[in-house]
Formats: sequence, structure tokens, C-alpha cells
Amino acid sequence: MSSIRVLLVDDQPLIRSGFRALLALEDDIEVVAEASDGQEGLELVRRHLPDVVLIDIQMPVLDGIEATRRIAADPALAAVHVVILTNYGMDEYVLDGLRAGAAGFLVKDILPEDLLHSVRVAARGDALLAPTITRKLIQRFVTQPLPAAVGGGLDELTGREREAVALAAQGLSNDEIAAHMVISPLTAKTHINRAMTKLHARDRAQLVVLAYESGLVTPRTS
Repeated sequence: MSSIRVLLVDDQPLIRSGFRALLALEDDIEVVAEASDGQEGLELVRRHLPDVVLIDIQMPVLDGIEATRRIAADPALAAVHVVILTNYGMDEYVLDGLRAGAAGFLVKDILPEDLLHSVRVAARGDALLAPTITRKLIQRFVTQPLPAAVGGGLDELTGREREAVALAAQGLSNDEIAAHMVISPLTAKTHINRAMTKLHARDRAQLVVLAYESGLVTPRTS
């Protein structure tokens, strides 16, 4: 089984070295390169084609969100999963990052075992949102007016696909969705994947954002 190839992008050498040292201890994870700004990171992504990019938000030359947007827009990098690092549980950049194509967000004070788990989750192509970020993301939609509903295939979703998307938007995994809908995890995954295709969502994280922005899912206010 091949190793998960990781690229680190952060302008703080201490952060990069700490992450590298932790990841290097794992037999199934390999750090292929490091970059100190978003532009250098983008160039290294194109050169190394990593499975996962861990990238800071605020950096010189090119910030993490714009670098993420350029990675997501390049068909040659479709298999690259970007995880944005932040010092905060939620800030004004989170929605922009998800819309740009990030697979998720991690706070930099994450526990080592959670970081390793997160890298493996991202490499599988699953959405990665810490519970604190998910809660605050939903709260953002509660407190701010929703934009006009987007099209992009909403009418094409079946009832079961809508139900699966609604559960995913609440932070449930495929196994949890399967248990709730009384279906197999494979069927749950199929519903989610078909919904992503119909809504033109790059990944599960964008599917969740689209679910709220479109009005398909309405956040609870209590």
C-alpha cells in the first residue's frame, strides 16, 4: 500500500518542522515537500502532486485561500485534497476557504493523534471539519441572511439524496447516515456522491456549504 503524500505550506518554520516530525513517525504518511508561502506551495503541488496539502491561511506572496482556489480550479490537481490550517476555531476565512475548494479546516492546536487521523480522512476524500468549526459554520448561516437559492441540480436530487445531504450537513458520517436512514454505508455513500455530482460540489465540505446556501437545509436556531 502506497504512503499518503503530504505537502506542508506555512510561513512559520517551527510549525512546519513540528508537523513534519509528527507525520514522519507514521509508516503510511510521507512529507514530500515544504513551502513558506502560497505561491511556492502552489508550484510544489504541481511538481509533486501530493495527496494532501496542509496549508496556512495567512501567508506572504499568496495566501492559503487563493492558493486553494487555484489548486481546486486546475483539473490536473483534482486528486489533491487541501486542508487549511488556522489559529482559530472559526474566523471570517472559513466559508471563503470551503467555497474555494478546501476539503476542510484544522486548528493548529489540534492533538497529534487527531492530526494524523485528519490527514488520513482527507486522503480518502472525505470532508474534514472539526466539530467546533462545524457548529460555528452552521451558526453563521443562522445569523446571516441566506443568499438566493442556487440551482445547479437541486431539482434533480431524489428524496433519499436530499435526506442524505441534510444529514451530512449536520456533520454525520456515512455510517451514521446509513444507520439513520436504515440503509447500508455503501448506499449512503452513493447518495452523497450522486448529490455531489448533481450539485457540482468538489467534495463533501462544499456539499455541506451548498446545502445551507441553497436553502436545502435550514439551520436550527436553538
